[in-house]
Amino acid sequence: ARIRKKKPEEMPKDSLAILSLPAFQLVKIARVKSYQLPQEASGWLAYQLEKPVEKKTSANGKADDRRQVDSLRRVIDSLRRLIPEPSSRKKQADDQAEQDFAEGSDAGGTAGDTGSDLVVLNLSSNRQSTYPNVVEYLFSKKNARLLFEQANDPKDSSSVRAVMLFDGGRDSIRRIAKGGFDYRNFAFSEDGSQLAFLACRDAKATDLQKFYGLWHYRMGMDSADLLVSKNSVGMRIGTTVSEFGSLSFSKSGRRLFFGTAPIQPAKDTTVVEFEQARLDIWNYKDDYLQTIQNFRVTRDLQASYMAAYDLQTGRFAQLASPRIPVVMPTADGDGERFYAVSDVDYRAEAQWMGSTHKDIYAVNPATGDTQLIKKNLWGVITPQYVSPEGRYILWYDSKLRQYVAWDGKATTVISSGIKFPLWNEDYDSPGDPNPYGLMGWERNDAAVMVYDKYDAWKISLGGTQPIVKPAFPMLQGRSTQTVNRYIRTDPNARFVNTDSCLLRQLNDRTKQVALVSIAGKNTVKLPAANVVLGLPLQARDANRFILTSESYQNSPDLWVVADTISTAGGGTSLLQLRRLSWLNPQQANYNWGTAALFHWQTFKGKQSEGILYTPENFDATKKYPLLIYFYEELSDGLNSYIPPAPTASRLNISFFVSRGYVVFAPDIKYTVGHPGQSAYDYIVSGAKALLQNKWIDGSRIGIQGQSWGGYQVAQLITMTPMFKAAWAGAPVANMTSAYGGIRWESGNNRQSQYEKGQSRIGATLWQRPD
Repeated sequence: ARIRKKKPEEMPKDSLAILSLPAFQLVKIARVKSYQLPQEASGWLAYQLEKPVEKKTSANGKADDRRQVDSLRRVIDSLRRLIPEPSSRKKQADDQAEQDFAEGSDAGGTAGDTGSDLVVLNLSSNRQSTYPNVVEYLFSKKNARLLFEQANDPKDSSSVRAVMLFDGGRDSIRRIAKGGFDYRNFAFSEDGSQLAFLACRDAKATDLQKFYGLWHYRMGMDSADLLVSKNSVGMRIGTTVSEFGSLSFSKSGRRLFFGTAPIQPAKDTTVVEFEQARLDIWNYKDDYLQTIQNFRVTRDLQASYMAAYDLQTGRFAQLASPRIPVVMPTADGDGERFYAVSDVDYRAEAQWMGSTHKDIYAVNPATGDTQLIKKNLWGVITPQYVSPEGRYILWYDSKLRQYVAWDGKATTVISSGIKFPLWNEDYDSPGDPNPYGLMGWERNDAAVMVYDKYDAWKISLGGTQPIVKPAFPMLQGRSTQTVNRYIRTDPNARFVNTDSCLLRQLNDRTKQVALVSIAGKNTVKLPAANVVLGLPLQARDANRFILTSESYQNSPDLWVVADTISTAGGGTSLLQLRRLSWLNPQQANYNWGTAALFHWQTFKGKQSEGILYTPENFDATKKYPLLIYFYEELSDGLNSYIPPAPTASRLNISFFVSRGYVVFAPDIKYTVGHPGQSAYDYIVSGAKALLQNKWIDGSRIGIQGQSWGGYQVAQLITMTPMFKAAWAGAPVANMTSAYGGIRWESGNNRQSQYEKGQSRIGATLWQRPD
């Protein structure tokens, strides 16, 4: 299509596929732009078609649309074969709904996006309705209510832009707003009884400034009401409802959250655009480098700040601001205390620190009042660090290397009772190591679970002093060098129950993986294996999981973990694994390979490991060329499948192993200030250890690295004649010039990377030019 210089609307478009599982029949609908289903309700589907391609005319001057009509008839006939005919009463209700919709138009057309056809399909029958000129649409979560914006028809001067509400449960449609320039950002409450949207009602397409308002509708009302506008009580002078702010209800439906933003000045139309000067002015006091400002200019122009409207009291409160831009709600938006984080006064330091100090606040969602909790934190805080009910907020203090909690009155160090490091024990860069993080919160905010390298610890809160104990004392991860990590099988779960949960285990020595199901004091285990397991997905109504399993020899396939089996003699029960798919049988036709751990001692006497890949038809009496590929530490990926696909600039291991090469991927531990020397110590010592085997051809050793690895390749070939061939992919070959380099993707400079991060200088360029 590109070669033929087709227009965008003539480019190939997506199709929607509907598969009937009982009959295993497939229907495809062409040129579908998007589709939606109610998240927790069945029986309905809505899909939006692409705008039709301009019709071609035949020799007699009439539009030739016979092919399109025939195609639509085939789709309808196919759907009728899959879905039974509706009852006559149902069909009459559908016809009446369409008639009610057709009679709902009013005069007063406006300009704007004309949209395209939206098809609403009842999957329990063959009944479908098509609504033209739809711009935006949204299904409610728990019922078949569909909200959509319908643009005015440019061919009909009497039509108007409107918001329509389709109710699948009642099989009805009604108009809840009409007129104006634009509607957008639809949102439903959790139960679907309320909805909200933004609307620009008093503007034309040619207006230089357009102001949006927040509109609300509750089932049973005649039409939507305006809740908030730029003139509302509580709206700060010079601000308005942001057209780019997201809308959401609290779980109870009591609060409605939206965004506000400063009013942008009207565009200057007194000078034609091609005569307007384009000038960037940088100030050393700016939060961000000019390159970053250019990169995020659209995001900054569209920035909005969270506000809340209480639907019970009718009060509007501004929660976030340019000074405190990030607000974290609690209790699914119904909490009595929210929290906020700001780095406004510290942003410039990210250039050399890699991160920023932060201030933490408590926010009253009813009034917007803020209380400073922590000033100038150097550490880690994320939304997960806020307890679900809002009673506590945690942060990890990198100076203390401890977790700290605030309970609304005072701060307390809560993790000092844990004798093992809570930060990355293997961190070998100059900066501060990050913590292993939180496992989650117990119900009612009674306790929080935090990780060390191997295990989880439960810290009970609410008493005079925190109580610390192992979350899973029966597992003993540290003594077996097994990393235990919680798997969230329910994406909507807010709390963790340590008496009933699923864990993933990774043995640090063997790289074997297992699943463990916790049921009180009993554990049911899927035996450890040389595989990589994907994230399990739990069935809604059964104790069953589906996941992917892969190894270097086997590409990912679907497996189901179902029920349990008992071991011989009535021992511990085991999880049962059953295969569901075999997606890559053609691999059996090719020489593949094996992956195994290889251990050796470095020149400085350190124990290290790496992965050794050998061809499937390996013969120890032959000599093999050796390729070395590396990037920091790769040994945890021992069992990862590597498809023989093109890469950006890194060695495709499976491709070369299949063609008779041995590939070695060594782990590297770095010494601050000397990354090149560290690479030499680990890589060359590992290669020399491999040369003790007669099946390695020492005259044919190649090396490849990408990016950070590419730099080390460029360094290593100046330090040893060992390598016959070298490939440095996307390397930095001059650290001095790269030190102040600018990243194309983000506009960030590389200074912090060299001083604090991966490049590991550990000082400024002027302090350590060596």
